[in-house]
Amino acid sequence: MELQDTVDHEALPEAGPDEVGQQSTTRRRGRREEQEEQDQISDEEISAAGRSWYFVNTYSGHEYKVRHAIKATIDQMDASDAVFHVIVPTEDEIEIREGQRRTVKRKLYPGYVLIQTITLEEGNAESDSLWHMIRNTSGVTGFVSAGSELAGSTPKPVALTQDEVNNILRAMRMEQPRVRVGFQVGESIRISSGPFEDLVGSVEEINTEKGKVRVLVSMLGRETPVELDFLQVEKL
Repeated sequence: MELQDTVDHEALPEAGPDEVGQQSTTRRRGRREEQEEQDQISDEEISAAGRSWYFVNTYSGHEYKVRHAIKATIDQMDASDAVFHVIVPTEDEIEIREGQRRTVKRKLYPGYVLIQTITLEEGNAESDSLWHMIRNTSGVTGFVSAGSELAGSTPKPVALTQDEVNNILRAMRMEQPRVRVGFQVGESIRISSGPFEDLVGSVEEINTEKGKVRVLVSMLGRETPVELDFLQVEKL
């Protein structure tokens, strides 16, 4: 299923001095929610009869806020028997920046939240009620559907296929994090440590599995390949 974010994102006002503490609290809550996101879902729950998975569209950067709002709405409306899981799909990624390596969580589908609900059916009163409840939750801009939301129309959500769901959840369960580097093949970099420190060369090959990069440096009038750790180079 191809996802398209067609929402015009609203400009948010800059935070004033009095809002700094509140933003800090929000960031801490966001980090806690990211940890909660890694709760395991059993294979039986993933493909349980009578349930389906849907993508809900959100403002970019508001995925965790929307997840929290949907869960709060579920609690308020006592709808836990109709909405089973609300997930911001992420995967672990090793980021190399300024000579440091750290593990971060990368959103697989920015601007989208994945939910599992009862299967939404056309003309079913419970489905219609649930659809409107989620659609009207703060921060939700719509479901991924078969049509556009024109005046007077009510496009119904399109459920993901089982293969699509399996692929998303499989990516979230990967034990070996992906490695993201700030340079690419052919780009010039500077060697920041080791016997070739301060030499400038061009990237010839990147091996993310080993965390190594092969760099061509000019030595004695000719280009010589040197294999280095990602932490030993930096982008110019």
